[in-house]
Amino acid sequence: MFYLSRPRSAGSQGRRVPALESRVLLDLNSPAFLRTLFALESAELKQVAVTLRRLMGMDWKAVYSHTGFKWEALDHIRTPNGAKAHSIRLSRKIRGLAYRDGDFLRFISLHPDHDSAYKG
Repeated sequence: MFYLSRPRSAGSQGRRVPALESRVLLDLNSPAFLRTLFALESAELKQVAVTLRRLMGMDWKAVYSHTGFKWEALDHIRTPNGAKAHSIRLSRKIRGLAYRDGDFLRFISLHPDHDSAYKG
């Protein structure tokens, strides 16, 4: 299993860092997500990794209100638990499909072609 959990020390560097118990946990175990992640060019992979690291340091309220992520519900795409999938911007050109499951942000797929994230 490939889970990214809460970092032990965040090194706030002047930023407000949420308490450990309220931070977002990442689940990157979807085969479709991993297949695309490992096929990215190194520069793209680095951009996605930076964003995933940023997500791990945030709480859910910050994720929902962060304008750079462009977090949006996709009514026409359902997740394995029947919830709506959401699109989240991971770099200028790459979006991920994910959903919230408790404290976890569970990624379903990764889309280097930005527009393909919206097709169901």
